[in-house]
Amino acid sequence: YILLSSKARVQPCCPGLGLRDSPTTSSIRSFQGYSRVPDGKPLERVLCRHCAIVSSSGQMLGSQLGEAIDRQECVVRMNHAPTAGYEQDVGTRSTIRVVSHTSVPLLLRNQPYFFQQSQETLYFIWGPAKKLNREKVGPTYQALLEVMEKYPQLQIYTLTEEKMTYCDDVFQNETGKNRMKSGSFLSTGWFTMILAMELCEQIHVFGMVSDSYCREKNHSSVPYHYFEKGKLDECKMYLMHELAHHAGHRFITEKAIFSRWAKRKNIVFNHSSWVGE
Repeated sequence: YILLSSKARVQPCCPGLGLRDSPTTSSIRSFQGYSRVPDGKPLERVLCRHCAIVSSSGQMLGSQLGEAIDRQECVVRMNHAPTAGYEQDVGTRSTIRVVSHTSVPLLLRNQPYFFQQSQETLYFIWGPAKKLNREKVGPTYQALLEVMEKYPQLQIYTLTEEKMTYCDDVFQNETGKNRMKSGSFLSTGWFTMILAMELCEQIHVFGMVSDSYCREKNHSSVPYHYFEKGKLDECKMYLMHELAHHAGHRFITEKAIFSRWAKRKNIVFNHSSWVGE
């Protein structure tokens, strides 16, 4: 298979993207592009010194990484990946959850777990403007308003249109391909990594395989999600999306980009497939 890349190298990423290379103070910072529900105020918080990004991959099963994950100052999870029943492998804490608009209904099905028990978690919801529009009240935004009425202590942020465009621009700068024209959909992992690079001084990524992993003859066969056993194999899912002409998540391309970022920034990958990258 061929990664979405360009022979002509462009600037590796947009200005302002990336981790700080030197220690920072503990002062509160304002982060544009993340709009609080319902008042629209930007995100304000101190930086996390050490963050864990926990993959939803079946690679987490049997990993026994739970304690190492929970030791990180901030723990970042994606979509509706649960911890209950998987604590030894994925840990128990959830500081931040980055959620696709398509996964919001899955969170709504289990509100006591995601919203009542996790009121200290920051939720970041990404999606198209028509779903998250504040003025016209898109359907996903309406659902978030109703959640806030029920659980007023929650902290929910949506990515602004400008932030979504910025994430598209980063993809184009890194690949030389226009996201929409190439039929590509950015993954939740993409938005998670960009958010973590803004909020964290150092990132430890747990359970994510390298971009070359699925080419290895002896790679393991694991579920795409650790909590959905019996579903499509992870590598088969990655390859299917990478080769799709329309509406494909470019999981492998994204991992190749993450690998480049890790050479310049404070990103450490836990999975053994990254050794020698």
